[in-house]
Amino acid sequence: MDVTIIATYRCDAHCTMCHAWQHPTLPAEEIGVRTLERVPSGLDNVNITGGEPTLRRDLREIVDVLYPKARTLEISSNGLHTDRLESIVRRYPGIKIRFSLETAGPESDRIRGEHDGLEKKVTGLRRLKELGATDLGFAAVIQDASADGIVELYRFARAEGFELATSALHNGFQFHKGDNRPHDPARVARQIERLIEDMLRTFSVKDWFRAYLNLGLMAKTLGQSRLLPCTAASDFVFVDPWSDVYACNVRPDLLLGNLETGSWDDILAGGVADLVRARVRACGQNCWMVASARAAIRSPRLPSLPRGAPLRWVVANRLRVALGLRIPFERYVDYAAAARDSSGPVPVDSPDPAAEGMPRVSQTDRYASSGPYLNT
Repeated sequence: MDVTIIATYRCDAHCTMCHAWQHPTLPAEEIGVRTLERVPSGLDNVNITGGEPTLRRDLREIVDVLYPKARTLEISSNGLHTDRLESIVRRYPGIKIRFSLETAGPESDRIRGEHDGLEKKVTGLRRLKELGATDLGFAAVIQDASADGIVELYRFARAEGFELATSALHNGFQFHKGDNRPHDPARVARQIERLIEDMLRTFSVKDWFRAYLNLGLMAKTLGQSRLLPCTAASDFVFVDPWSDVYACNVRPDLLLGNLETGSWDDILAGGVADLVRARVRACGQNCWMVASARAAIRSPRLPSLPRGAPLRWVVANRLRVALGLRIPFERYVDYAAAARDSSGPVPVDSPDPAAEGMPRVSQTDRYASSGPYLNT
């Protein structure tokens, strides 16, 4: 299982696609180290994110608790405070670190509400690399303002020896806004096509499967259904700063329980979890974020290996690229779907959780300004 720990909603970046920075948590109310000790061992991936996790003064202690519990521990950061990661990298050089960056130029600062972000992030990753870090990279949200530069960013990252993770523009209740959608989805998707082709031309197996993940981002951008079913609450969960455990970070009605008041096993194995998983199976959101995509691609029996469908796609299209043939994207995505998905966000059918024997969302008031959360 993968677990995302939203350690804080404090953030000193002012991103256009996320208004969490306008609704920061108070340090005293954020999930503590003792509560995080309840997270079980034997996990696949644990991502410490936010907000901005480096604003937690106890981030080092959080890492000390979680690092032994996961095959991969990741810190997702805006990259503005590299100095706060140096002691962590010295102790855990294998930790995965991703800095948010939208382009290899000044447009990233406008999107992220930062100043000199590119220079700070590149300099910061280089510094962490000098200290021995082995899994460093950028993370980009592909959207109208940055799509034309996504291939350039990928090539820049590779030239620097860094990875590039990608996601599509989407909504989530923690963003406190519900209008994140591409204005020209077909143009954005065409740029993702170029990125996929670039990734398949490399000799990196990891990037070949990232190409498949980006195929899912094309589908998401175009308003098409997921390539693979979502397995939220079964293969991944989110823990918010108030210790509430959710199936995902998109639907606030998918609350599983609270880690301060309940054990991990009770939260994930009880009747509430069964009801949440039923809702997940009926969900029409068609999300394709890193957490949900990675879990769907991964083999349930051998987590280090992919499922058959992604593997077959990678083999077939890697061979096409090697032979100089085009990838038949029309077999996998529907550009016409973009025209059918132009009406804006639509509220989901969210009945009273208590009526179904589920707990009420304990932080509904905190997420009340998030707006509609369908069409993520």
